[in-house]
Amino acid sequence: MKDEMRRGWAISSRPGERIQEDDDIDLLELARTIWRGKLWILLATLLAIFIGGYYAYRIAVPMFTAKSVVALENRQSQFVDLQNVMSGLSGDQATINTEIEVLRSRGLVEQLVGRMNLTEDPEFNAQLRVPSAFSRRSIMQAIGLVDAPATPSAQQVLNATIDRVLEAVSISNVRSSYVFVITVITSDPLKSAEIANTLAELYILDQIEFKFQATEQATVWLSDRVSTLKSELETADARVKSFAAETRLVSADALDALNRQVKDTRDRLASLETSTSLLDARLTAFGLARDSGDIDEMVRLADDVTLTRLANTGATEDTILARLELLRVRTEEDLARANAQRASLAASVAQLEADYDQQSKDLVTLQQLQREAEANRLLYEYFLSRMKETAAQEGIQQPDSRVISKAAEPGTASAPRKSRILALSGLIGLLIGTAAVLFREMAQNGFRTAEDVEAATGHTVLGQIPRIPKRDRGEAIDYLIDNPTSAAAEAVRNLRTSLVLSNIDKPPQVFLATSCVPGEGKTTTSFALAQNFSGMGKRVLLVEGDIRRRVFSEHYGLRNADGLIAVLSGKRDLQECVQRLGRVGIDVLIGEDTSVNAADVFSSNRFQEFIDDARAIYDVIIIDTPPVLVVPDARIIAQAVDAILFTVKWDDTPRHQVNEAIRLFETAGRAVTGIVLTQIDAKGMKRYGYGDRYGAYSTYGSKYYTD
Repeated sequence: MKDEMRRGWAISSRPGERIQEDDDIDLLELARTIWRGKLWILLATLLAIFIGGYYAYRIAVPMFTAKSVVALENRQSQFVDLQNVMSGLSGDQATINTEIEVLRSRGLVEQLVGRMNLTEDPEFNAQLRVPSAFSRRSIMQAIGLVDAPATPSAQQVLNATIDRVLEAVSISNVRSSYVFVITVITSDPLKSAEIANTLAELYILDQIEFKFQATEQATVWLSDRVSTLKSELETADARVKSFAAETRLVSADALDALNRQVKDTRDRLASLETSTSLLDARLTAFGLARDSGDIDEMVRLADDVTLTRLANTGATEDTILARLELLRVRTEEDLARANAQRASLAASVAQLEADYDQQSKDLVTLQQLQREAEANRLLYEYFLSRMKETAAQEGIQQPDSRVISKAAEPGTASAPRKSRILALSGLIGLLIGTAAVLFREMAQNGFRTAEDVEAATGHTVLGQIPRIPKRDRGEAIDYLIDNPTSAAAEAVRNLRTSLVLSNIDKPPQVFLATSCVPGEGKTTTSFALAQNFSGMGKRVLLVEGDIRRRVFSEHYGLRNADGLIAVLSGKRDLQECVQRLGRVGIDVLIGEDTSVNAADVFSSNRFQEFIDDARAIYDVIIIDTPPVLVVPDARIIAQAVDAILFTVKWDDTPRHQVNEAIRLFETAGRAVTGIVLTQIDAKGMKRYGYGDRYGAYSTYGSKYYTD
């Protein structure tokens, strides 16, 4: 499944060639992986349900929810219209949000804490709780990592209590309405209801108190203002009276009459000046006529009926002159009177104009003083009326909200919701179990099935050998001999058959057994395969090609004697150096210590000659070589063998190591003949869900194998 989820490989038509598939996720394989891990998933689900149930039924404290409902009265009727003094709330969204914040304000909650004495309640005052001896802080104090906490002050306790009450209280607004829901969650049903109702009551009282204080402040301010305006009004009235007393009584009508008088006097003065000018001109003409002696001219200028009659009747010159003199004297007297009148009228005009100007100014001043007094009177009367209205409102204030539903004592706990906790716990356990199975599958870097090996490497798996229930290598071979019908023995026979049939035309004679790193079971596989070939009546030679470690003598009871190096050096013959394992039925050529580099030993022509000589004597030759990734010996020896048997430890050997080892063989010009999956754990296969699908370790083999 891992390959399908990350990068798939398909086996080509040519052995050893790998082609990359699409980088897609195989949903069917994903489902199979989950199904294979169903027991783990079920275990995780049951464990999560158990933990959730233990928490819900044994640990979790039952919590009770109580709700009180408050409605905002945005259109409240007033007994007295005091809209300018104290208006109600508008009811818009901003006002609703403001009232919500008022409901959960620290000031209001502090009143709640004080009224219900919540500082003495251990649920809200952590200082009253008995600390657990197994709590993290208690343990840290016991070992001296932290000091004991200092005793908090009363204000700190109050602040902490308010914080916890705020956590227990929530305020919400019913959508598209002026309704607030006060929700309180505590461990006691009665306490939840009392807190919700008390908070609603305090909220209503806070509104009334706020309005009362505002009205009282307005009354005090209006009283001060009325007193000030009254003093200002009295001062303005006094100034009007004083000014009226100090000046002549004037009015707009009198001023108009005086204006008309000034105009009439000016007209008279203008007419008098005209008459004076005429008289003065006539008097001058009289003088000119008299000086000229022309009686007729003088008569004409005199324009007197009497003088004209005298002149027409033939009166004497003296009579006419006497009349002319009389007329001249009268004209002089008229001129003198006219000048006197003109002077008198000019003085009168000046006096009248002065009086008019002064009275105009006095009238303006008086009117200004009267207007100021009237303005002060209006303000005084207005504020006096508002003061009386506000004073009357102090006793009839109404809140902007009302409680429409008091909180009732809840009959059942609202939390923990046990069924929901169990369901969520099961779901979480299911998810965790599934994730763990998938993560384990993704993190698995080894091979569990032959399909995985073939898909990843492109090489055929020739054998799948289960784990032999013996730790020592020698005991493992004894087990195969003593239990010829066991699953392990049958798996070795399957391997042998696969090797023989790998090339029917020319069955391989010389085999190389190797692996990526030590400990993958290649040596045990070599001995088991040699023993199995021997059981067919074949002459088998097992060569210890790992001359660096030399483990044959240690595990299989062989004596330390001359071996491979002695044969290659020509010191001894092959038949002189082989050791016969009678119980196994094979000849073994052990390795020897040498100062010559092992790679040089196997690269020599003598080694090839040794293989050729062994081919003439033995039917089957198996060479156990060092790991490929450790030293290059196996790749060098591979040049002289017929088949390369690559051992991979089940669910252990990393994939990248296997691919790298195979690549090294390919770079050396040799391809791996087949792969052997060793040390397969039957119980593990069943645990992973593969036990009923694959090979010698499947559950169906119990009818054929006898372990």
